[in-house]
Amino acid sequence: MTATASVTPPTTPAPRKGVLQQLARPPLVGLFAFLIVFVVQGLGHTLMVGMEAIFGDEYVLQSAFVLGLAGAILLFIGMRHDSEVAGTWYGFWAGSLIWSGWVEFSFVWSANVLGVPDLMDIHAPGEIATKAEYLVMMSSVGVCLGVLMPLMMNRETKCNMFVWFQRNLKLRTGKPSRGYERNFAYITALETIFVTWFCYLALLFIYDENILGDRHPVTYGIFFLNTIWAFYLLSRLLQMWKVTTAVRYSIPTAIIAYSSYEIAGRWNLYADIWVHPEKFGVVLALLAGALAVAAFLAFRTPAHAKRDLQA
Repeated sequence: MTATASVTPPTTPAPRKGVLQQLARPPLVGLFAFLIVFVVQGLGHTLMVGMEAIFGDEYVLQSAFVLGLAGAILLFIGMRHDSEVAGTWYGFWAGSLIWSGWVEFSFVWSANVLGVPDLMDIHAPGEIATKAEYLVMMSSVGVCLGVLMPLMMNRETKCNMFVWFQRNLKLRTGKPSRGYERNFAYITALETIFVTWFCYLALLFIYDENILGDRHPVTYGIFFLNTIWAFYLLSRLLQMWKVTTAVRYSIPTAIIAYSSYEIAGRWNLYADIWVHPEKFGVVLALLAGALAVAAFLAFRTPAHAKRDLQA
């Protein structure tokens, strides 16, 4: 008689729960994405101030062109990338650089050519309330709304807000195309540029004394509602597992939150560290370094590790 040996089936080793795996868990994946986008908004102001100080009036526009060109190159690389994680991050950085280099500095150039003066703060004598380039930016509201319409009515959109408007305002233009493949670098870059643009304009028109003004009772109400909205969006963001979805969702979330931060700064409730690198250089350097590390870790975080983490 032949004895039958018992064979123990091989066991699958439990997945390693290292730093990157932990970052793929809620709430860290959403929190990291939010902090990166939020800090980038502030450091964008620091970048502009630094470029103006380093290159001066003679070369600042040339340096701005190079900055925007770098963003365009990142967009090209990202749009050719098959990875959703890489494409999303390339799109975010591309949109941020294109906005700072080409969009914002185009308004700086226009303000200088047209001789538009800065708007001084009536509540803080000698302080600038709104720089000239942002006053010029207000003239782009028609273009912004014109671009908003096809974006909102796009049947391929996955934007929750646009889908809500399509459903409730009967704006559907057809069912999404079958097999339509989204390019995540393109989507993220466009989202970064447009949301930044739209929120800038919203604040500028709120600040306009001919409309409301920064001390108007309605402005206080807008600040309150906007802050509630930001916390609501953040609470949803902190529940997300997928890093790419979290990044794309964090763009409007962080920019909406930064709008409340901007209004509070307009009321002189805190020192604006972003535009005073000569005073807060160490803090800004630490923030930039932390941003670089956070961005690297977030880039390396698995795109969707929920199943592995629950194993």
